[in-house]
Amino acid sequence: MLYYLFEYLNQLDIPGAGVFKYISFRAASALILSLIISMIFGKRIIRMLHKKQVGESIRDLGLEGQLEKKGTPTMGGLIILAAIIIPSLLFAKLNNIYIILMIVSTIMLGLIGFVDDYIKVFKKNKDGLAGKFKVAGQFSVGLFAAITLYFHPDVVVKKKMYSETAPAHVTIEIENDVEKKKVEHYNWEEIKSTVTTIPFFKNNEFDYSKLLSFIGEKAVSYSWFIFIPIVIFIVTAVSNGANITDGIDGLATGTSAIIGAVLAVFAYVSGNTIFADYLNIMYIPNTGELVIFISAFVGACVGFLWYNSYPAQVFMGDTGSLALGGIIAVFSLAVRKELLIPVFCGIFLIENLSVMMQVSYFKYTKRKYGEGRRIFKMSPLHHHFQKLGYHEAKIVSRFWIVGIMLAILSIVTLKLR
Repeated sequence: MLYYLFEYLNQLDIPGAGVFKYISFRAASALILSLIISMIFGKRIIRMLHKKQVGESIRDLGLEGQLEKKGTPTMGGLIILAAIIIPSLLFAKLNNIYIILMIVSTIMLGLIGFVDDYIKVFKKNKDGLAGKFKVAGQFSVGLFAAITLYFHPDVVVKKKMYSETAPAHVTIEIENDVEKKKVEHYNWEEIKSTVTTIPFFKNNEFDYSKLLSFIGEKAVSYSWFIFIPIVIFIVTAVSNGANITDGIDGLATGTSAIIGAVLAVFAYVSGNTIFADYLNIMYIPNTGELVIFISAFVGACVGFLWYNSYPAQVFMGDTGSLALGGIIAVFSLAVRKELLIPVFCGIFLIENLSVMMQVSYFKYTKRKYGEGRRIFKMSPLHHHFQKLGYHEAKIVSRFWIVGIMLAILSIVTLKLR
């Protein structure tokens, strides 16, 4: 909203109003405002939750210090949602399809988590929203994201196409210490496609329509048949991954902030012609605006850590965790980096896998030996380390370190291929 106000003021030649044209300024403003909202107004929300007796009901899993957390306010995800949505509405261009997609997805996922928390807290049902309804909600968000990304006319990529009539672009080739100048002519051509990025490969673009190449020339027309299920699966998987990771103080929040920083880099370079050309990556028009949204996301996570780090004064609940994972998934799809999710979301992935491995192995051994056996002392993985005697603050710190290493590796893929 403020963008349009300052655009009008700039037309009136008001000094300083033109600064709102710059993505970097608006992203920094969104980051600062989200920190203010989550840190200052977050305290008021925590008091309100205390007053309403919105406390976490803890099941005794035999973990050290676990029962001490009973009664800690939950549904703190409301703080995160407010700190993401308000700065995005104020500083982003609201006619940008990617911003609309992210805001709507955030609200939808937040509502799913809120209903789940509401049932747990106020209806005294520890199971919360039935699994099938939760998955149905995630399915609807994935479907909305898939339809938007596939059918909306503003969701396009631009490719550099050779043209002798285009302006000349001079490149310099060095051979045996002798510079050779070569003139290239190219245009940026806008195309609608389901192309995405494959990490670590030189020719790193892959079109989902190729998975339907067996049907011949009609593969491109029917690419939605494979694209939409993939999007739904990714949104559901990453959303659940964040939900599972949210088991000890600050783990999901800090990990999400690290991932958000990576996505900010991807959005900025993908939406900038110069960087996209230099890095030889896909140029996706209008995605630069997503830097404002993801800056608010990072600020919201960091600000929430003020209260969520050990010992937590508030838990985000499913209101926050489902939204965080879903935002990361939809954002990755928007900047076409979803195939990198196993790398920069490696913490979410290993937490998910630890649960799947534990359950599968337990069921297998129960059928074969008559008694269930376990791979880990407890799943998800962070509980395994708690059972080994590690303090949860140490577990969180080490998981963050691994997350930072994976984040750096993800950014390096822009050149390392």
